[in-house]
Amino acid sequence: MRRDLSAALLLSAGVALAAPFEPRLLRARNIVDEIQESYDFVVVGGGLAGLVLGARLSEDSNHTVLVLESGGTGDDLRDRIDTPGYTYYQSLWPTALNWAFQTTPQAGAGDRQLVWPRGKVLGGSSAINGLYMNRPGEIEINAWKDMLGNMDGADNWSWDSFYAALKKSETFTPPSDAVAEEGGITWTSSSHGTSGPIHMSYPGYTFPQVGQWSQAMQTVGIANSHDTYGGQNWGAYVATSAINPTNWTRSYSRSGYLDPLPPRPNYDVLANAHVTRVLFDSSSPKANLTANAVEYTRDGGQTKLTVKVNKEVILAGGTVGSPAVLLYSGVGPKDVLSAAGVPLVSELPGVGQHLQDHLSVSVQWSTDQPTAGSIYAGDGPEKNDPVFLSFVNSATGYVNATAIFGAGVSEFQNGINGQVDQFTPKASSGATVVAGYKSIYSVTANKILTSPIGQIELLLATNAAGAIRITAALQHPFSHGQIYINSSNPMDYPVIDPNYLAHPADYTILREGLKLARRLGEADPLKNSMTAETAPGPDVQSDAQWEDWLRTQIGTEFHPSSTCAMLPLAQGGVVDANLRVYGLANVRVADASVPPIVFSAHLMGSTYALAEQASSLIRGFYNGVPSTGSSGGTTGGGSGDNASDGTGSASTSRPWTFSMALVALFAVKFLL
Repeated sequence: MRRDLSAALLLSAGVALAAPFEPRLLRARNIVDEIQESYDFVVVGGGLAGLVLGARLSEDSNHTVLVLESGGTGDDLRDRIDTPGYTYYQSLWPTALNWAFQTTPQAGAGDRQLVWPRGKVLGGSSAINGLYMNRPGEIEINAWKDMLGNMDGADNWSWDSFYAALKKSETFTPPSDAVAEEGGITWTSSSHGTSGPIHMSYPGYTFPQVGQWSQAMQTVGIANSHDTYGGQNWGAYVATSAINPTNWTRSYSRSGYLDPLPPRPNYDVLANAHVTRVLFDSSSPKANLTANAVEYTRDGGQTKLTVKVNKEVILAGGTVGSPAVLLYSGVGPKDVLSAAGVPLVSELPGVGQHLQDHLSVSVQWSTDQPTAGSIYAGDGPEKNDPVFLSFVNSATGYVNATAIFGAGVSEFQNGINGQVDQFTPKASSGATVVAGYKSIYSVTANKILTSPIGQIELLLATNAAGAIRITAALQHPFSHGQIYINSSNPMDYPVIDPNYLAHPADYTILREGLKLARRLGEADPLKNSMTAETAPGPDVQSDAQWEDWLRTQIGTEFHPSSTCAMLPLAQGGVVDANLRVYGLANVRVADASVPPIVFSAHLMGSTYALAEQASSLIRGFYNGVPSTGSSGGTTGGGSGDNASDGTGSASTSRPWTFSMALVALFAVKFLL
């Protein structure tokens, strides 16, 4: 809010006074430099999902838990992580906190190699991303559940179960009255959680264009949504962000699930520990191999270390990392492993397959109105104000196929259904992978395309000086890619081939989404903030001109998924409905690589829910409590059942209180 920052400045001043007593003084309590010889659970990856798993599993004092994270702690860059606005102005992409992956040259993108930033730090991509917190729709989640058939545990992935897990992970705070009025923000509190570790809220600062967004969407025929968080995730709205409104800092997996924890003797987190392989007991049955150790390195691969596993290995390395660990461990497609020189341990054709991603491109206008980017570039007093720096782009909308194609949806759908055989993976990928692709393709074409679910996401961006952008992002691609390896050295990056725009339907949907973005920028009242279209510019009008321009501009929206898909084994599945890797007795995967279809939402919120649900399943299994098909499982709604420390669960991410300050003072006196 630019009109009156006095109250907000008082708040930020209060936060500054409290800063020396923030929980970061005690952050090293479960982060260690040395580990034990063995643990019950070894979690591979200390990113978004991994820290959820570590926190929840270690609530049970009868189990020991280790999290291994390839990246560092992030402490040396914590101020940049914590400041929401720095995601635009002091991006962490050029730092060691980013894996800095690249794709293979993409024919659909003019043979360009596209950047794929992923977080390499405790907290993973939740530490470096754009902070969007929205949700998939009930239709999408139930479509996933239906793909599992009568598989044991399938009910754990119904909308009711997933919705409960979504709410369990979060604490929702409405916007201030002033921000709500200027931004045109509406919400339904009952759709949100109230005691979870991750803060879901709104920035403390906004712009008139945010309020104009929903009005302009109505002008072009897109209805406003008053609650996309309860399962109907379409329409125009202002999304929540992962921001702690008590001090305007990023709320991410580390700050929510690790930093607030008291010391737990059964829980260790080791940073700068790159997992190279999962090792298996050679005496275990070939069809049901038992993992008995995890191999890792702390010096770039020169020295190989191992930690023994008593119960399970849980992969949480994300859509790139989890399939890569399986492949380097000898678990995956036979042809890929043979070509890479990795001995086959367990043939599983679906590993790394079914890769799907959101693809985006923006229309841009010049503007003579103040934007977040121009204020920051102006180097005025607001530039360093925590309230101003809490602003992130959050005006969004999800547009369905009817809004894009009108009465032509059925004809478009028929064309897609007639093309499935042209775009299935090569037979060398395995018949099961082909079957899985056709299953996902059919669900996308026949359950999602014709539903109210968004096919295009539209986003308003004001973080550039003198410019306003509207981004269009493809949500349900028919083009699927693959992640594989081409060497036997686990220090080598995996190969990322998203196969962007291989299917013509993806190009058509994205092109029409861009036309809608242009119409939106020309609609009342948003057009009053625009002076001239600068990209692609008014000369681009025909479909052919859009295509020529679009292919030079597309990039990832940073939401890859599905490379360890939860599907039947006969459809190239990697995990079953209990997240167990087929053919392995005690290895699970629990991260964004699991859902077999991509969602019309940014993936952060759904990945928190997936990790919460995974934790409940695992704890229920080992504590003798059967899964109930809801996220409550054995952990409850964030109340910390069975917590080993007696102080509650990871959900203790509450506003910093006076009593906590006293604890910090005590720590300063005796630890410094």
